[in-house]
Amino acid sequence: MARRANVSFGNKALQRALNNFGDEIIAEVKRIVAETTYKLYNEIMALIPVDDGNLRDSVEIDFSNDGLSARLDIGAEYAIYVNFGTGIYAEEGNGRKTPWVYWSNKLGRFVYTEGQKAQEFWGPSIDRASRFFAKEMKKLG
Repeated sequence: MARRANVSFGNKALQRALNNFGDEIIAEVKRIVAETTYKLYNEIMALIPVDDGNLRDSVEIDFSNDGLSARLDIGAEYAIYVNFGTGIYAEEGNGRKTPWVYWSNKLGRFVYTEGQKAQEFWGPSIDRASRFFAKEMKKLG
C-alpha cells in the first residue's frame, strides 16, 4: 500500500478573510490577478525592443478558467538571447568568447559579430508587476 503525504499550508489570516468575505474577496483577488497580468504585459510592451515586431507580437496572455492565475508567454524562440545578451555581452559571462560569422537573410550578407548586448525587458517588468501585486494584496488585509 502506497503512503501519501498530506501537506497543507497557508495563512490563517487569509483563511479567516476568505471565510469572512467569501465571494467578495475571491472577486477582488481575480481583479488583482487580471490587473497585475495586464500591468506586466504593458511593462513588457514598453521595454521590449522592436526590430521587425516578431518578438513583441509573440507575447500572449492566458488566464486560468477560475481567474485566479494567469500566464504570460513570449513565443519567440530568441527572446532569451535578446533579454540576456549573447557572446561576449551575455549576462554573467555565459556567452561565447570568440567572434563568429553568420549569414543574415535580412541584410543579404554575412555578418561578423562578437554578440549582442542584453536588452532586458523581462526582469524589470516582473519586478514592477510583483510590487503592484503585493501592494494590492496587502490592501485586502
